Amino acid sequence: MAGLVRPPVTGDLRTWLLDGLHQEDLKAVGPHGPDAPGEQHRWWQVMCLTGVDYFSTLGYQPGIAALAAGALSPIATLFLVLLTLFGALPVYRRVAAESPYGQGSIAMLERLAPQWWGKLFVLVLLGFAATDFVITMTLSAADATAHILENPFVPHLFDGHQVLVTLGLLTLLSAVFLKGFKEAIGIAVVLVGVYLVLNAVVVATALVHVVEQPDLVVSWKKVLTTDHSSPLAMVAVSLLVMPKLALGMSGFETGAAVMPLVKGDLKGRIAGTKRMLTVAALIMSVFLIFSSFATSVLIPEKEFQEGGKAAGRALAYLAHDYLGNYFGTLYDVSTIAILWFAGASAMAGLINLVPRYLPRYGMAPDWTRAVRPLVLVFTAIAFAITIIFHADVDAQGGAYATGVLVLILSAAVAVAVAAARAGQTKLVAAFGVIGVVLAYTLVANVIERPDGVKIAFFFIVAIIVTSIVSRATRSTELRVTEVHLDPLAEKLVVEACGEIHLIANEPHQRNQSEYTDKRREQWLNHRLPSSEPIMFVEVTVPDASEFETELRVSGEELYGHRILRIESSTVPNALAALLLYLRDRTGQVPHIYFHWTEGNPIAAMLRYLLFGGGDVPPLTREVLRQAEPDVERRPHVHVG
Repeated sequence: MAGLVRPPVTGDLRTWLLDGLHQEDLKAVGPHGPDAPGEQHRWWQVMCLTGVDYFSTLGYQPGIAALAAGALSPIATLFLVLLTLFGALPVYRRVAAESPYGQGSIAMLERLAPQWWGKLFVLVLLGFAATDFVITMTLSAADATAHILENPFVPHLFDGHQVLVTLGLLTLLSAVFLKGFKEAIGIAVVLVGVYLVLNAVVVATALVHVVEQPDLVVSWKKVLTTDHSSPLAMVAVSLLVMPKLALGMSGFETGAAVMPLVKGDLKGRIAGTKRMLTVAALIMSVFLIFSSFATSVLIPEKEFQEGGKAAGRALAYLAHDYLGNYFGTLYDVSTIAILWFAGASAMAGLINLVPRYLPRYGMAPDWTRAVRPLVLVFTAIAFAITIIFHADVDAQGGAYATGVLVLILSAAVAVAVAAARAGQTKLVAAFGVIGVVLAYTLVANVIERPDGVKIAFFFIVAIIVTSIVSRATRSTELRVTEVHLDPLAEKLVVEACGEIHLIANEPHQRNQSEYTDKRREQWLNHRLPSSEPIMFVEVTVPDASEFETELRVSGEELYGHRILRIESSTVPNALAALLLYLRDRTGQVPHIYFHWTEGNPIAAMLRYLLFGGGDVPPLTREVLRQAEPDVERRPHVHVG
């Protein structure tokens, strides 16, 4: 259809930046990729793809836990594991069943809350999702830097330059994506497999040393009893500090996003994803409990502090201390590799999340469908966050946990609503309890460390402002992708020989007098002869928040009048699309007749943007003008 063909991009730099923008078969990359991938894999292989996000947190989670909870770290970690296994895991197993094509909890909530409120809610969630992904990039790069700088074989020339080294890693990440990055699941399998084996060796060795030195356990218990009056007090304090450890639940939303990659039919894919989520959660839970216990008992408290040798790298500290620098360096290299790949996964998530929602809402410029501009934008944001937080792993933990918890809480709300609609009362109660616990965890984390909300607020404001501006500037685009006529509408169009004359009617009573009065009004305004074959066209707007839609035209014969009825997100766009379709179908330029709209033009424009109506005649003409530059072929708009 005319108006849907975009001009080619010109200019060398512009061409390079927008490469692939208009390729309909453009494939997304990363674990947040296309809904229908060409190749699928076994569930355990896909688990490794989620593992670059999930398991890589072992690089910094034990250190952050020790810093946040001190000697109570193992107990607080145990509560986190319980929340993971009995909270997040059941929620995302239900998400897998409700959203089997990889849309995740955000898409579930989008379906549950339609129209503008739903769109606004999704934009807010996208702000928190962007926080999650961006902090994954910066936190992973910062922790990779900590492993680089603390390695004994690295020259001391780099000491004190954490920010510069982290910016270098982010620059390398950006360069790879600008060149063109295709994430291979084979790389993820190798990285995760090696990383988990090395972690198992380190943790097992550490536990052996704990067994061999029981006095260390006695000292740890003594600290607990000295600092806390009773076991109940230990539990209470552990519950209070547990929200600071919530970044250890980071892999669930990614697990839902990679569902299309799991081999099998729909039923098999859901079963495989549930198995993948369960096994990943169990593996991570075992590592979290034992690593937290070993690091708390074996590493002096001062080493967890900023500048300490275990800051952001507790397990690496044990690897070097107990297995030697050569094994420790191998562990460092493995950790750096998986952390870098976690950053790549997060970048892939960002450059696929934005095109999935915002352009479809008409709430982003067209260039956001291209990869390279988004890479540059998100790299600049990552640079700013790295500089603001001084590439400090611990300082960014709160922001990361906030993004993770908001997504998991939104998933709990989505599955609770889905269970309520299915009449599953017991599940509603269970998911409600999980939601309350997650809400407490989120609120406690935000109160203690509000950085995550501040960053998310920046993203939310940026997304909403960009969305409003984009929606306004793109409002007169031809936003109809296809036009379909039902049999009676087809018959009416075929019988309308020669030029087609349409009278735009805003339906009210839809009785005989309404159409008679409308027909007489057009005779008075335009002297349209009564012998001229005419059809009425009526557009109703069920959901003005949609942007691109398919047009379905139904025919009707009422009181001797021929009527074409349409449902669309906007009246002017629907009328313009119908006129262009009729022109291409019949070979004749059609005419449409309006009466002038009364009222303030600014208020009319706002009604158009929000409710799809407004000052219809000039807006219809403007859509036609943009869609068809040839005046001779442009449908005629008459207003009187």
